[in-house]
Amino acid sequence: MADLSIEVDGLKFPNPFVIGSGPPGSNANCINRAFSQGWGGVVCKTIALEADKVNNVAPRYARLRIDGGDPKDKKQIFGFQNIELISDRPFDDWLDDFKKIKDTHPDKVLICSIMEEPRKDAWQEIVERCQEAGVDSFELNLSCPHGLPERRMGMAMGQEPDMVERVCKWVMEVAKVPVWAKMTPNVTNITVPAESAFNAGCQGVAAINTILSVTGVDLETLRPMPTVEGHSIPGGYSCKAVRPIALRMCMEIAQAFPNKTLSGIGGVETGKDAAQFILLGAHTVQVCTGVMLYGYKMVKPMIEELSAFMDKHGFTSIEDFRGKSLEYFTTHANLVELQRAAQVKKSLEKDSDWKGEDFVEQSEALAANTTS
Repeated sequence: MADLSIEVDGLKFPNPFVIGSGPPGSNANCINRAFSQGWGGVVCKTIALEADKVNNVAPRYARLRIDGGDPKDKKQIFGFQNIELISDRPFDDWLDDFKKIKDTHPDKVLICSIMEEPRKDAWQEIVERCQEAGVDSFELNLSCPHGLPERRMGMAMGQEPDMVERVCKWVMEVAKVPVWAKMTPNVTNITVPAESAFNAGCQGVAAINTILSVTGVDLETLRPMPTVEGHSIPGGYSCKAVRPIALRMCMEIAQAFPNKTLSGIGGVETGKDAAQFILLGAHTVQVCTGVMLYGYKMVKPMIEELSAFMDKHGFTSIEDFRGKSLEYFTTHANLVELQRAAQVKKSLEKDSDWKGEDFVEQSEALAANTTS
């Protein structure tokens, strides 16, 4: 049976499946439950020093279903939008939770997601205090698309490469554990902020966070969704519909920074989904919306499916196939040349007079005959 364990930046994951930052990691009970079900790691819901500034609204979710589908069938949901903010729990409560989690699961990977205003003292305080509480790693939330832009937090910070580098440097000055920066997809070129994070010393990046979106408009009420007292805001789009975009951006990061850590995120619901991210360079794969829809137990069939994929192809470890599909990306111009060469070869093979001769000489002769 294939070995799904992987070591990343000194962190030992029993498998590459990590719960992404969000409601599934809202407190110690949730995180301990996830570890008990077999998840390789958990990223807690994003925390900040001043939780009293966070005020969530309801409803905060909107869903896109297949037209005519059974509304009770969660598999019919292909798009999911949220306007939820970061954790509103007191910071000290989180420190207590981190200690409890590590006492219960000392060998599991607990990743702390943090977000703050562009203040050096705030970022460094939150890092130092969470380290003391025992977290294994940090994920810097520089990418939430709807979270507190008036305080220059989240995406408002992650869209500015200079700010990304500045904040990451603040963190790296005091961090004693691995640090990943979570990238926003709401940019022209995701490798630009990723490069800023790496220049600052971060060991890795996580990609992608949710895509800024408007789910739709209710044609009866004429109100955008989700509707809060008749009004709404653009929010973060996730679920399986975003997977092609996430795969593309992960591919770009992996090609640009082949020796850096990448945690892939975006629409993962099965082991086959995860395999695609790993084939495009991801070390670990994060799942958040999927857990919200199907529960913590979904990790077990995901592990089985990924293992079956590896056995089928003869891969004994994650590293055996990580990034294996990157070499098959090229330019459009080269695709034209590859197809032209394939067509010439096919034409030559149909003519028995050409068989057995050198392919280059055949191509040149065919081209000369065609010209004449």
